[in-house]
Amino acid sequence: MTSFLRTLIIALGLLTLAHVNAGPVADRVAKSSLLRVCIWPDYYSITYRNPRTQQLIGIDVELSAALAQDLGVKLEYVDSSFAKLADDINMNRCDVAMFGVGITAQRQEVLAFSQPYMQSGIYAMVTRNSRVIRQWEDIDKPGAVIAVQAGTFMEPVMAKSLKKARMVSIKPPQTREQELEAGRVDAFMTDYPYSRRLLENADWARLVSPAQPFNPIPYAYAVRLDDREWLKRIDAFVSAIKSDGRLAKAAASSGLGEIILRK
Repeated sequence: MTSFLRTLIIALGLLTLAHVNAGPVADRVAKSSLLRVCIWPDYYSITYRNPRTQQLIGIDVELSAALAQDLGVKLEYVDSSFAKLADDINMNRCDVAMFGVGITAQRQEVLAFSQPYMQSGIYAMVTRNSRVIRQWEDIDKPGAVIAVQAGTFMEPVMAKSLKKARMVSIKPPQTREQELEAGRVDAFMTDYPYSRRLLENADWARLVSPAQPFNPIPYAYAVRLDDREWLKRIDAFVSAIKSDGRLAKAAASSGLGEIILRK
């Protein structure tokens, strides 16, 4: 056997091994030169589509672009939501969900998660002139109507926590803001990133914070359960952006520096 043929056989063997270890999602991404990222386009500071300009902005818009660049592929966004997330990932509509997905036991049954990169507790948003809810302790009292976004981690948490107040789950096309402004609910529960939207754009809104962090949840990127190699690649990306400063830079530009996890 000539040295050229031996070298060729070794190279082909390594290529085959790399293909096997790549996993089905990584293999598809490489072959198509396309990374499909699920986002929730209403998530302010995370993956928010400006309704006037249609421009996407937020920490995970910046970081998904960084992931695509690291992989050397093009980037395509797929509109999703917390309610649709598991189906979109497992039905192969997107390769990874990058919109601040909270790690919960329920979601871990159907999705795999990278190491977390942010963490937020739960807050309440009310109107400035609210007579029903003035402080955190007023949330769970008889007669109060508390809204949550359907499919978010806040839905099961508040369903378990509220003993006296009534909870309603808001599904599109309705929004929590519309329900609050219209007086149909007394407050809606939100996280730190989403609260920035109203505090920066609505003079009628007021944030009610607990004395201690309430049910803090780590946020991560979500992928299919059955592709460990792809999960390793996404996890390696999170490690990289923590260490090289890209996470901190993206968080600063989106006003989320307070809640990123640096290790």
